[in-house]
Amino acid sequence: MKKIILLLAAMLAFTASAQRKREFRGAWIQCVNGQFQGLGMQRMQQTLTYQLDELQKTGVNAIIFQVRAECDALYPSNIEPWSRFLTGTQGMPPSPYWDPLQWMIDQCHARGMELHAWINPYRAKTKTTTLLADNHIALQQPQRCFDYDGLKILNPGIPQNRDYICQVAADIVTRYDIDGIHMDDYFYPYPVAGVPIPDDAQYNTYNGGIADRGDWRRNNVSLFIKQFYETVHQLKPWVKVGISPFGIYRNKRNSPIGSNTNGLQNYDDLYADVLLWINNGWMDYCVPQLYWEIGHKAADYATLIGWWNQYAGGRPLYIGEDVERTVKNADPRNPNQHQQTAKHQLYEQMQNVKGTVLWYAKMAVDNPGNYSTMLRQSYWRTPALQPEATFISKKAPKKPRKLKPIWTPDGQVLFWKAPKGRRWEREAVQYVVYQFKKGEKVNTDDASHIVAITRNTFYRLPQGNGEKHTYVVTALNRLHNESKAAKKKVKC
Repeated sequence: MKKIILLLAAMLAFTASAQRKREFRGAWIQCVNGQFQGLGMQRMQQTLTYQLDELQKTGVNAIIFQVRAECDALYPSNIEPWSRFLTGTQGMPPSPYWDPLQWMIDQCHARGMELHAWINPYRAKTKTTTLLADNHIALQQPQRCFDYDGLKILNPGIPQNRDYICQVAADIVTRYDIDGIHMDDYFYPYPVAGVPIPDDAQYNTYNGGIADRGDWRRNNVSLFIKQFYETVHQLKPWVKVGISPFGIYRNKRNSPIGSNTNGLQNYDDLYADVLLWINNGWMDYCVPQLYWEIGHKAADYATLIGWWNQYAGGRPLYIGEDVERTVKNADPRNPNQHQQTAKHQLYEQMQNVKGTVLWYAKMAVDNPGNYSTMLRQSYWRTPALQPEATFISKKAPKKPRKLKPIWTPDGQVLFWKAPKGRRWEREAVQYVVYQFKKGEKVNTDDASHIVAITRNTFYRLPQGNGEKHTYVVTALNRLHNESKAAKKKVKC
């Protein structure tokens, strides 16, 4: 009982905290754990509908949905087979036939959420997969893969594989109205003691004069990241490329700029030079997986969030949060409560941290330790726009036209018309509705006045006692660049 009282007190203390107007509030929905395998269309849609409804109530504004776990597809593809994580057998189409990616795009957009398609670039087979479809790349061209500890990996040392993954990405970006395309932390495989990566032949053929094998492997991945980024943005400049690397870049013992940690390293072990990609602008957002707790001996959360804030601010930085681990560990300074409040306090101190992605969606929905309750009642209680990406485009739509309140059988509704715009930068795809009471200064920088972010060109006004309110509506393009304000005084 004491713990519950302390938790509620902490929640009340933070309810008055300032709300961020722009913040990435994401959640990962994975397929590789088999949660959808064999469910069928109806049950899978029911499961996802419930999760999306609850995440919407929590304040989530972006879903990262896994659609390619092992050179397969949770969508119809002429390049790769249907995923066994959907139907139970790789290559078998769903019956009744449906397209989970398109369905998720429609569902997320209807809820005002972005949909980011999550792919694993190099993994061609997981350890638990025993049967590959006849059209799978590992059977069609086995020389382009290598085996490693039960996995099959598209060899990053073969240039043709870079082209292949970019072809898959181009297919997704071209055919689907996604808001982002996302890669997780699997580049070269996680190392297993005593198991070397079998790439001697590729190094001898493609080393290009790079004497160090590690430098060559890092260069292979960096060449791919650059090509991937350029491929996506040549097709649709507004589709954001996101990468979620392992939470440690380098340990201090290996680099003067390394973190004071002692764990696996992106740079040295996975051959992923994340800072190079950020500093060269080869991604649009970065989500390091900081799944540890504050006080972890090898990888302290407090140390790592500070490190990423210091070194990775060249692109929008979001933090990958493990919901379960956060609530299972006590706050070192207040052992009677878990670590959500302490982590949020660290988050607020970090100038370059612009958002959070929850690992994982179902855990957030299950609400252990009232984690999601805290988000709903405090940290994410008002809607948020996406962080700015002015490095892609600074242009915004014109303001909405002809705001007009109209009485309908369902009550008073504020209608408006979309602004005119020819190019994508000027096209309005969503609108922000602000409400100000009589006497309040109109200030659209104050997120507490946001009452809706919607794709509709109307907003149902609340029933009141006839007091005057000023309603402000702005238009957003695909990057959430915001127009000037259109205003209307309304009695409601």
